This record gives sequence, structure tokens and C-alpha cells, in this order.
Amino acid sequence: MGQFNIDKCPIWVSTAQFRIMSLQEIDFSKTLSDDQVYDSIMRNYSDLSKDWIFHQWNWMNNVYSPFKDHYKYMIIISLVEKTLQFYDQMQIQYTFDEYYSKTYLQIEKFSITELCEKLDLPKETVRRKVLELENEGVITRSKKKIVIDRKAFSFVKPENQMKFSSKYIYLVSKGLNKDQIYTKKLDPKIIENIFKKKFSMCWRWFYRMQIPLIIGYHKIMRDLTTFHIWGTICMNQVLNVSKHLESSDNKPPLDHFTTSDMLIKNFGTHTGISAMSISDMTEIPRATIIRKCKYLIKEDLIKMNNKKQYVLTSMNFRKILPYQTEIFKNKAKFIRKVLNLLVIS
Repeated sequence: MGQFNIDKCPIWVSTAQFRIMSLQEIDFSKTLSDDQVYDSIMRNYSDLSKDWIFHQWNWMNNVYSPFKDHYKYMIIISLVEKTLQFYDQMQIQYTFDEYYSKTYLQIEKFSITELCEKLDLPKETVRRKVLELENEGVITRSKKKIVIDRKAFSFVKPENQMKFSSKYIYLVSKGLNKDQIYTKKLDPKIIENIFKKKFSMCWRWFYRMQIPLIIGYHKIMRDLTTFHIWGTICMNQVLNVSKHLESSDNKPPLDHFTTSDMLIKNFGTHTGISAMSISDMTEIPRATIIRKCKYLIKEDLIKMNNKKQYVLTSMNFRKILPYQTEIFKNKAKFIRKVLNLLVIS
């Protein structure tokens, strides 16, 4: 029997998992490709859109809530991702409980420039945010090293996020089951358990999807607060038209383009969302929301209806949808890795 060759494996796994393994022990006919997952997501989008948008909206609320500042949180998780990358390179794996039993996390070779490039932020902004995190006792710097204190773990411990991600991946797996592309039958708890068991590896995959995705919207919308507000308007619109999108046994799901068209047109409803409701849902101050919505109106991404509520505009098709289809490829890659891990575990 030959040894397991990670370079020939179509799924990302650590050799610590498979120190000596025969290729015959993995049935590659049951594993997925990125394209298979991506095509299924785009084809079954009406069955997935509500949960995906809620997944992202919940993530943005978690980003903002701890510090009332999106970028401080993004700095913390960028540093955490760096440690997860190191563990992966060293073939070290931690379960969820093992990882969060530590009293601190040390990040070697800390670099303001590296954070600036990763988060697309000016050096002055990153320096100021890092200093604020130091003053709050969340991180400690010593020359080129940085330590994340245990008190920060409650901010970034993704217990709820794992549940949301597990549910979404489960829904994707159902579409793949229906298309007879993926044979393993799952439920959300099975997926959540693999996240906890292989936490350091799986959550690095998650951050590698999520951090560039969020920063991409930061580039499009000028800042993350604006994106958070736009996303809340988008989620409200999805909830309003969701009953028109839900497929049944007699009605096939709608693809990404058709679903997005119905969402942007606010199909079947004229209801939007007010600045006060956005503030209640996100904890972002109402004055900030009104100011950011003026920018979004100027960019023709939202408009105000006759009830003084915010709704999406058709400009989202030209400006946002091309970016979404690109980031969905990264999403498909993350989901493919998790689903394939479940096949071989």
C-alpha cells in the first residue's frame, strides 16, 4: 500500500489527520469539486438566499457588537487567522475546546503593514485601532510579537456562527443530494460537530472565505458600516419576498439571477425598512444610518419609498451581482472542503 499523497488529494487536509493512509481508503467518486458546489448554489439559489443573507447579516452584527467598531474585530480575527495558518503549516490540530482552553494566543512577526494589506486600510487607521485594542486590554504588543488575551475569546468564539454555517451547508448538501451529486445524508448537528472536532483547520477555511468577502464589500461601499446597513436593507427585502421564492415539491427552485431580480424588485411587496428599525437591529446609531443611507442613495444602491423606508434599486444588478458571483466561488470552495471532510471522516 502506498502512503497518502496530500498533493494529489482534491480536498484540503492535514497530514496530521492521515499520517499513513492508502489512497484506496478514500472513495474519490464521492468527493466534490468547487464547480459542482458552485453550480448547485447558483441553480438552487431561491432555496438558499434567505439563509445565506441571514448568515452574513448575523456575522456582521457579531463583527460590530463587541467594540461598536467593525475594524477592531476584523483586526482581531485577522490575527487569529494568522495563528490558525501557523497551526495548519505545522500540522497541528485543535478541537474547539482545546483551542479556547488557552489563556492567550501569541502571534509571531506582527506587522502593521500586513494588516493594512489584508484589510485594505491606511496605516494610520490600523495603528490607531491596534492602540485602542491595547488600551482596552484585548491585545498586548512587544516589539514584533502580539498576544491576544483570553478576554478577547468571548468576542471571537464562534459558537453561534458555527450553528448558522452548519445550517447553510446542510441546505447546500440537500441540493447536492437532490441532484445526486453528493450521496452522504447530513443534518446540521453532524456538520457542527465536525467544526468542533477539526476546529483549527475548519475555521481557518472559514476565515479564508469570510475575511476577503467582507473586505470586498468594504471596497465597493467605502466602509463596513455602510455595507452592514445595506445588508440589513437587503435582508429585510429577502424576508418580505421570501414566500414568493420558496419552492415546493411541484415547483423547482429559482436560479441566482432570477431570485436576485425578484429580490431587487421587491416582488409582491412595497415594504421597506426605516432608519430606526435598522438601528434597533444592528445597534448602529440612527444618525450614522441616515448619513450612510444618503451615500447609498447617491450611489443608487438604495432608494426611499413613499413611507420613508429604504429599499434596494436596480443598480445592485450592475454593481453588486458581478461581485457576488465571484465571491460565491470562494464560498463554494469552503463548503466543498467541509463536505468532503465529512465524506472521509
